Amino acid sequence: MRRLILILCLLAGPVLAVQPDEVLDDPVLEARARELSKGLRCLVCRNESIDDSNAGLARDLRLLVRERLVAGDDDAAAIDFIVDRYGEYVLLKPTTTGGNLVLWVAGPVMLVLALGLSALYLRRRSRTEAAAGLTKAEEARLREIMKD
Repeated sequence: MRRLILILCLLAGPVLAVQPDEVLDDPVLEARARELSKGLRCLVCRNESIDDSNAGLARDLRLLVRERLVAGDDDAAAIDFIVDRYGEYVLLKPTTTGGNLVLWVAGPVMLVLALGLSALYLRRRSRTEAAAGLTKAEEARLREIMKD
């Protein structure tokens, strides 16, 4: 029974992140705010959205999102405002443009480059081993060893 209570408490933790005083009166705006909050990173908790985080900064960001929506911003404008203020790190799913494009492409390019260099190395190594062969003295010594 205690395990069940512990599991329920752990699962209910993120639900308690948004405080009742933060909730907007307009359910449509609140739904938009919650959806936007799920895509923003808590700068204290790192890989947790501000919607799930209990940190003070996450609360401030949730309130800022709601302020921008109440002010009449559309979703993109509200996100752009927060990104301009806190940087792209605040996005849980970073964009694939500009400087981030290099980061998105670098991993696969490095993998293909490493595979190509490995194949080239193995091909050259097998050619040199095949060409090297044994000398007459080495063959005689090998036969002698194999007889023992």
